[in-house]
Amino acid sequence: MIDLSGIKHIIFDFGGVIININPKLTIHLLKDLGLYQANKLFVDFDTTSILHEFELGKISNNEFLIYIKQHCTKDVSLHEITQAWNAMLLDIPPNRIELLKQLKKWHRIYLLSNTNNLHYRYFKNLFTQASGGISLHQFFDKVYFSYEIKLRKPSIEIFKYVINDLQILPQETLFIDDSIENIESAKMLGMRTHWLVNDLCENFALLSVK
Repeated sequence: MIDLSGIKHIIFDFGGVIININPKLTIHLLKDLGLYQANKLFVDFDTTSILHEFELGKISNNEFLIYIKQHCTKDVSLHEITQAWNAMLLDIPPNRIELLKQLKKWHRIYLLSNTNNLHYRYFKNLFTQASGGISLHQFFDKVYFSYEIKLRKPSIEIFKYVINDLQILPQETLFIDDSIENIESAKMLGMRTHWLVNDLCENFALLSVK
């Protein structure tokens, strides 16, 4: 179980932690649309990749979609590409929302996600539905999206940015992510961390949260 002793702030990753995701669905649908080696969008992820630029907000939604369209062997619409792109975003289980509500009683909670505007437009509605009408920005004390702040994990600079912006102490802050690279960067700044390898709710004993 996660040790919350001395923790005042909890920073959550979003994809794979709060919302279930399956990038393989998007890869499969993009292949169906004629995108050659669609998996390379995720596998060959480096500082020069189109997805890296997209998640840093350096290119617009249309620029990203047109890039995909130009590399498809079929004549597909931007709408079809958008649907395929968002297919990886699945559901937000009710028990995770309830866990977050419990944690909010004793802690400040935040969101820190590598994401893009197309995905945000889609998952913000999923979250509002799952939370019973509460938006992401209302639910969390503050949210940080890579495409908005022009920084992304695992760069240590994004963690410095969040700590400075919130004016919080790293040793009083827990960061939860499903990527070990992101976890290691947060550790370098003295943050408490938890590498999530199973369901979020399995890591908390709700009755012992104080």
